Amino acid sequence: MNPPVIALAVFGCLFGAALLGIRSRAWLPDHHISTEAKDSVRVAMGTVATMAALVLGLLVASTKGTYDAERNESTHMAARIVYLDRVLAMYGPETAEARSELKQATTSMIHHMWPEERGEKVELEPNEKWTSSLPRVIYALAPKDDVQRALKSQATAMVDQLGQERWLVYEEAETSVSRTMLLVVNLWLAVLFLSVGLFAPPNGTVIVALMLSAVSVSGAIFLILELDKPYGGLIAISSQPMRLALQHLGR
Repeated sequence: MNPPVIALAVFGCLFGAALLGIRSRAWLPDHHISTEAKDSVRVAMGTVATMAALVLGLLVASTKGTYDAERNESTHMAARIVYLDRVLAMYGPETAEARSELKQATTSMIHHMWPEERGEKVELEPNEKWTSSLPRVIYALAPKDDVQRALKSQATAMVDQLGQERWLVYEEAETSVSRTMLLVVNLWLAVLFLSVGLFAPPNGTVIVALMLSAVSVSGAIFLILELDKPYGGLIAISSQPMRLALQHLGR
């Protein structure tokens, strides 16, 4: 789903519904827009507005929680990568190839997860360096004493954990926002804007107010869709922790 396009479509739908309501006012008989009718519609639309607000709030909270979890996971991965490099350095010069593989794997991951500098598409699937090359080199280490055996055991556990986390990032990349839910919420909001326009006086102030309301609601939809794509878009997770980690590798 393209957040700007969908947000623009939502704005057009809501503002169009409000204008349709204003236009329809002239076609209705007087008893349809009486004070009693306005009060009845206001009560009914209050229920719709409450439901829409609750669902939008839940969607924002859910996607924000997912975004924060992904950001924390990215920071934790950066810290584990640096620590794995330190463990390999303590093991001895025999880990030169493993440390080189770790640096290449980290560089590749940054290029694929944050490709905005080259205008490429985000690719979260782990490459073979994380799933094969790097683990194989570490598994092949031959410890000579108890210290190296302990360090190899620790490095093996960490590279396995990093591999699992890379796959977790890939699996969690699937959108969690239901298109059906967005469609239903948009329908509720369109009905709400239609009813507001139906009983609103057709003047410039009202039209501007309705337009700003539609912008605000479509902005909320945009925010939901952007938070649901944590590694791309305008509010993507920062690559700075991973880039700082890369600078410390091999030292």
